Amino acid sequence: MSILHSLEKPVLWTIDCFYKRLSQKHPDKKRLQDCKIISHRGEHDNINVLENTLAAFDPIKENGIWGIELDIRWTKDLLPVVFHDKNLKRLFKSDLELSKITLDDLKTKFPLIPSLSEVIIRYGGKLHLMVEIKEEVYPDPVYQNSLLQDLFSSLEPEKDFHFISLSPDMFNLIDFVPATTFLPIAQLNVRQLSEISIQENYGGLLGHYLFLTKSYLIKHQTQNQMVGTAYIKSRNSLFREINRGVEWIFSNNAIEIQSIRNSCLELC
Repeated sequence: MSILHSLEKPVLWTIDCFYKRLSQKHPDKKRLQDCKIISHRGEHDNINVLENTLAAFDPIKENGIWGIELDIRWTKDLLPVVFHDKNLKRLFKSDLELSKITLDDLKTKFPLIPSLSEVIIRYGGKLHLMVEIKEEVYPDPVYQNSLLQDLFSSLEPEKDFHFISLSPDMFNLIDFVPATTFLPIAQLNVRQLSEISIQENYGGLLGHYLFLTKSYLIKHQTQNQMVGTAYIKSRNSLFREINRGVEWIFSNNAIEIQSIRNSCLELC
């Protein structure tokens, strides 16, 4: 999940600095227990460990964290891989686009990039999978939908995985799960996606904790929908979200956030 890419880092840094210093009361035991931590692209620094790789996801499983957020893209031969960007420039200094290379060639040249199949086999049923469907053209939507259905056939929608997206139109390409499996990701368009989520009977709404105000939380919880917020980075930010009744907590520092939560539970 992201806010406008060009502004993301400075905006998040400023917001984090504010909420890190804003004292919050200690959450009660039940809310601490209900809180579910989700690692955003795994535990990574994109130097020693790259995002969306098995090396980033393994520590999440080992530390007993509830779930991972991962992104999928499609190769030239229409096989889904776990990767965020359209091309490999940001992480691998290559202009190569994923849609122009076959999976076999990709694995040969960039073996760290896992296929979606690898991730499901390794973590399915063990970690909750928040699978982000990126906005892109599906050359053969019927085949691609069928392939996703096969890959997720051993898992239960909502219990084991959700599909999330910045563009809810992408959900129209997936027909093998109930609507409650879908979660739109709001940026500055919170009102619009909030209305869509309720109208379409989606499972809830995701977004940055600054934009998902208390009124939105109440609105969706009244509709028996879930709300997830990102990107929680500090103890006070975590306490604020738990006290507001948020159950899905997305973080780039999931192990640290999980440790804070566990320490608080021990004191209850």
